[in-house]
Amino acid sequence: MELFKIDFFPIRLLDILDVAIVSIVFYILFQRIKDTRAKQLIIGLLILIGASYIAAWAHLKALNTLISFFSGAWLVGIVVIFAPELRHFLMHLGQWRGLGLFDRPVEQQSVEEVVTAAKMLSEKQFGALMVIARENQLGSVIDTGTLINARVSYQLLATIFTPNSPLHDLSVVIRGNQLAAANCLLPLSDSRTLDRALGSRHRAAVGITEETDAIVVVISEETRQISIAIDGRLMANLSPSELRNNLYSLLR
Repeated sequence: MELFKIDFFPIRLLDILDVAIVSIVFYILFQRIKDTRAKQLIIGLLILIGASYIAAWAHLKALNTLISFFSGAWLVGIVVIFAPELRHFLMHLGQWRGLGLFDRPVEQQSVEEVVTAAKMLSEKQFGALMVIARENQLGSVIDTGTLINARVSYQLLATIFTPNSPLHDLSVVIRGNQLAAANCLLPLSDSRTLDRALGSRHRAAVGITEETDAIVVVISEETRQISIAIDGRLMANLSPSELRNNLYSLLR
């Protein structure tokens, strides 16, 4: 359906939809790379593309030949350089609300157990990482750890994160009303927006939320602070009541 014309060029509803979709895709990609090393790489790529157009327009044969020589490797280079960003984008695409038809929601009792455990661990100055699955069921993360498959309880969480216990390192994954696994490995975030003083525990908490829709409760061993990581950002220094309110809000 034609809506209007610009200099005899017909503008259809599908054209507007096409531009809108492309704009959204570029916006999402920009959000994924704006705080990573890929930002500098894509700027360099745009400079090369611009140089190729200038060389063709100005008939700079030597420069055009040089750029054409490398142009065949550009597509492969983009895939290799931006592999992590492409993976993150596709993973987030599959996590949109409404696509998780068989998810098991986290129960109210499980939230209360996590809050009680966080309060207890903070008071004892024990570090902890508790990953709460949402639509992404975190199967690849669970595979890196030790299967537990027990009902979530503050006693079990406190026992796991007691120093020198066999499973106290790394993280636990909570899925539905089950503590699925312990001693699970999480990817570290390389975001430049994070405080440089943050250790590997907090970077791991942020890292998994950059790749999935998980919520992570993290307790600092040094400061006793309780924090939540979500969507690649950190909400720090929460009280137990603030932790409870935020979890209920995020899991609703």
